[in-house]
Amino acid sequence: MYAVIKTGGKQYRVAAGEKIKVEQIPADVGTEISLDQVLMVGEGDSVKIGTPVLAGATVTAKVISQGRHPKVKIFKMRRRKHYQKHQGHRQNYTELEISGIKA
Repeated sequence: MYAVIKTGGKQYRVAAGEKIKVEQIPADVGTEISLDQVLMVGEGDSVKIGTPVLAGATVTAKVISQGRHPKVKIFKMRRRKHYQKHQGHRQNYTELEISGIKA
């Protein structure tokens, strides 16, 4: 059984037992959270699609860790104008382990 969930403005295809990194969710490490924006649930040949979300469908997940992705370096330059700009960015994430899908 798998599901497509929406969190942090992105969509993820998840199944029970998988680990995913999503945009930061304010939750403590070790807590169980419920993701209720389920767009689609599939099992074998049967597929349920929401309009836009499935009513009553939830995905439960356990928060494994909170962290930050590796640094992305941004370098801007205008040639012959003596302009250079260095910048860096580290995005926060929450690592989840999917424990169950209820449709």
